[in-house]
Amino acid sequence: MANSTDIARFEPVLLAALRIVAGVLFLSHGLVKLFGFPPGAAPGQQELLSVMGIGAVIELVTGTLITLGLFTRAAAFIAAGEMAVAYWMFHAPHSMYPAVNGGDAAILFCFVFLYIVAAGAGAFSLERLFRKSETAGDRYVRT
Repeated sequence: MANSTDIARFEPVLLAALRIVAGVLFLSHGLVKLFGFPPGAAPGQQELLSVMGIGAVIELVTGTLITLGLFTRAAAFIAAGEMAVAYWMFHAPHSMYPAVNGGDAAILFCFVFLYIVAAGAGAFSLERLFRKSETAGDRYVRT
């Protein structure tokens, strides 16, 4: 049986998997609203300067940044806020129960992104790659 330290070594990779999957899913919501891609997906293409259009831009930009692991904490904070606003503006007025009002995904996105704000990008992120290259460069610069 594996002990907790054996499992803990996978934490950065599992965090990266959560970050990448959540980012791609969030990005896909933005693509539907901005470009109507894929065709037939709800809610379809929205007016850019509408509340849904502005939300789509936020989803596209933050979803891309979260997926890449670049400015991850800031992007996840903005995305979490957007999901909280989306839940209370569009879902909660229909019912207080998420399974009834269709807001369960918004709640889940919100809390996954809040976790990413606290935990950071994990493995396989551009932030980690840039940090390693900066650290590697420090070896050759002595003051």
